[in-house]
Amino acid sequence: MAQLEEVEGIVLYHRRHRERDFLVKIFTKRFGKVMFFVRGSKKQQNELMQAIQPFSRATFIADIREGGLSFLRGSKDLETYRELQIDIFKNAYATYICALADAALEDKVTHIDMYYQVEHSLNLLNEEYDPEVVMNIIEIKFLRNFGVAPNFVACGVCGKSEGIFDFSDKYHGIICSEHFYEDLRRLHMNPKAMHLVRLYSVLKLDKIGDISIKPETQQEIKRLIEHIYEQSVGLKLKSKKFINNLHEWEDTLKKD
Repeated sequence: MAQLEEVEGIVLYHRRHRERDFLVKIFTKRFGKVMFFVRGSKKQQNELMQAIQPFSRATFIADIREGGLSFLRGSKDLETYRELQIDIFKNAYATYICALADAALEDKVTHIDMYYQVEHSLNLLNEEYDPEVVMNIIEIKFLRNFGVAPNFVACGVCGKSEGIFDFSDKYHGIICSEHFYEDLRRLHMNPKAMHLVRLYSVLKLDKIGDISIKPETQQEIKRLIEHIYEQSVGLKLKSKKFINNLHEWEDTLKKD
């Protein structure tokens, strides 16, 4: 009989398998992302159903297997994010962050730092923090896991780290104003937006303070991040498209 483990984890998603069974993807602290099978007995489902809801965090009693599916046997110390479950906007951001984690990280590879970043992001979303800021920080941090690591630290030409910067595909990162002429196809970013992106690249979500951003600056940050994901990552998640559509609907309702 397999030895059971107690593993702390965050539920990324679950889906029904056959009539009563479920497949559950959990981002665990010890083992990384693991796909679990939950058998369909009514008693076990009743005990685990709340624990396997997306964004739930718990200590799971699990049979971890190197090959094939692992199995969930129970849970304890359950923490649910109620606001993320009932608020359609917060739910959309949380869903996207979990989908991004699933896309960026290999299964069964430990990623403790990113585990904590996802955990902190869900805490912030649940606590009324600006979801766009949280999402943007996570998007920037996951770039390295996709094998993309733009240089946000210093000018790609001269190494200067202070001043006004823009983003350059040619130099795979920032260039200072003294060398804008080196890349005529640079993004022509708003300096304030570029400053914030540089800040996001080094900021830990558990250390974040209040950040007030004008809508036009936020749009510039979005433009840069989406440009990098389209050009260097090639990832288009349905959950991100849903967020963009939500904002379009919100704007339409405001006009009405």
